[in-house]
Amino acid sequence: MTRTEPLPTDQTRDFALLQQLPPGHVGRSRRALLWLLGLLLLLVGAVVTLVLYLSNFEAEEEARRRAADAQWLEQSVQFHFRRLEDDLLVLARQTVLGDAKAPPQRARTLEVQGGLLWREPGVVLSHGWLAAGLAQDAWVAPERWQLDWAAHPANAQALATMQDTTRGLRRSAYAGLMQQADGALTDVLWLAVPFFDRGQFVGNYLAALSLERAVRSLVPAWFAQGHSVRLIVDDMGSTSVSASDGHPYRASLNLPGPDLFLEVGSIGEQPTTVPRIFFLVALLFLTGMLTSLVALRRDFVKRQQVQARLQAEVALRTAMENSVTIGLRAWDQHGKILYVNQAFCSMVGYTASELVGRSAPLPYWPADQADELQLVHRDVITQGTQGDGVELQFQHHNGPLLDVLIHEAPLTTANGEQLGWMSSVLDISERKRAQRMAALQQEKLEASGRLVAVGEVASTLAHELNQPLGALSSFANGLLNRLRGGNITLDELEPVVTRMARLAERAGGIIKRVNAFARRRELSRQRLELVAVLRRVLASMGDVQNGQVSLVNKSPSIWIDADELMLEHLINNLVANALDWAHRGSGLAQVRVEVDGDRRQGLASLVVADSGPGVPEEDRDTIFNAFFSTKEGGMGMGLAICRSIVEAHHGRIEVGRDPELGGARFVVWLPLADGPSVAPTLPTSLVAQGVP
Repeated sequence: MTRTEPLPTDQTRDFALLQQLPPGHVGRSRRALLWLLGLLLLLVGAVVTLVLYLSNFEAEEEARRRAADAQWLEQSVQFHFRRLEDDLLVLARQTVLGDAKAPPQRARTLEVQGGLLWREPGVVLSHGWLAAGLAQDAWVAPERWQLDWAAHPANAQALATMQDTTRGLRRSAYAGLMQQADGALTDVLWLAVPFFDRGQFVGNYLAALSLERAVRSLVPAWFAQGHSVRLIVDDMGSTSVSASDGHPYRASLNLPGPDLFLEVGSIGEQPTTVPRIFFLVALLFLTGMLTSLVALRRDFVKRQQVQARLQAEVALRTAMENSVTIGLRAWDQHGKILYVNQAFCSMVGYTASELVGRSAPLPYWPADQADELQLVHRDVITQGTQGDGVELQFQHHNGPLLDVLIHEAPLTTANGEQLGWMSSVLDISERKRAQRMAALQQEKLEASGRLVAVGEVASTLAHELNQPLGALSSFANGLLNRLRGGNITLDELEPVVTRMARLAERAGGIIKRVNAFARRRELSRQRLELVAVLRRVLASMGDVQNGQVSLVNKSPSIWIDADELMLEHLINNLVANALDWAHRGSGLAQVRVEVDGDRRQGLASLVVADSGPGVPEEDRDTIFNAFFSTKEGGMGMGLAICRSIVEAHHGRIEVGRDPELGGARFVVWLPLADGPSVAPTLPTSLVAQGVP
């Protein structure tokens, strides 16, 4: 009987190694406090340095941001001017292709899906077409063009240079800013976009632009809220768009012709947020450090309370360990047991006092397995167990053996030093007993399966040999009757004997094929012409001549890789089944056989349809199962054999209702010979389903 003596009351023995303090712990605590004060002083110095650094960093960040904003505005202005050039090129093309002789009038009626500068009111002051080869007195350009040309000699020179640039360099050009008669600058800028037809210069499409309105339209409202923009024309002066600050950034417009610049400055100061956030975080850390020093003093006061609570929790944990059903065992690195719980003691039938402090060989080891367990014990002490654990056998104090599953985990102190191993021991005796029972039951099931397979093979032989042996018996009886009557000649005797020999050979082939599949041999596959095999099988059945069976060939030649004998069985079973059910219909018995090939899918289709009652919807899922039959006295093996033959050739078979004849419609899909051909090995399960 199992002894259940109480555990020792001295719990400190079980956890003494875990709770011991390393030497010099008190001295390290004082040094840690001094280090903490030093780090606090270092942090204060770092905060002061950070304040000095932020003042310089914010100024550099502001200059960088201003430069980035100016570069963005510069790229935006250049993009929209390039878009305006593309819009004028579209107008030039429409003008030339529409009515080249009257460009000014035609240009006024042209439409273009223009960009921002084209759509903004007041930016394009005037535009029109100036054809090549026109004299000055014959110009038909916009009226403003002639006024600006005559207003000042510098205007005429700039406009002439712009025309020469467009013709010579084959690109758009700008001229301006235009000057008044007294030499004062305006904000008018001329743009000329050349058009070439088959390499020949046709003319320029001109547009007068208000540069001030263009810049105002290109500066977004959100940009103008924080920036000032100043338009500078070379070094001759400036046209102010808004007030500027004392630290501008100058960006070039890069317009071919005039030297124009944008001077971008900031309105007001925008503080840099990120550095100030870092400064705030540093202050928070400093405050946290001071708070930690205050909390440290309070922590020393609470240590005694926490220690008392820890002792209570250790006692509670010990009670919990003693209440679980999994055995727990701890031992040091030398194999000496340090701790066992109540579940482990109940499992092996020994008390804790009898086990704690013991080393190998342990009292619960079976005597006949001591050497083997000693080797396993050494491996566990050295490297522990793997993820699956270790299965062993222990011996109860009263003698019975029990199977256990052991998992080991390292037993370490708070500073990571390994003391030994902690074991969880699970009693798996019942599971092992169930596994042995399941294995025994599986052996019985396999034996029953072999008997069933033998019976199914016998059923297959009976089903397949029934027809050839019946025909052979009919021929023999008929021949015997005619021989007795003396009304048969040698010429008539030869074809009958030949037919009987073929039937005998066919029966022998069926027996050989079943024997081959029973031994898991490969199929005897060869390249066959499906239509020829089909015609041969139908001719042997004798129903094609009387009109009951019709053959529809939708492809001239269909080649497949198949076992010829199995293919004949497949066709014979499907057609015979169709004839049988066709005679049970209400009308004239008809069977239609269709054959076709799909090169795109690499499949050949064989369709057998009849005029019988068809297959009920509820029977279509089970009609191909072995021993399932809807015929009176049927064995239920014919369609099961057909399915096994089709699957052995990597094909599939389907059943439905034929829309023309109204009866059953069986469709067989087989791979064409052009596709990959592999001679499969039929498993025993196919033989059990009735494969001949």
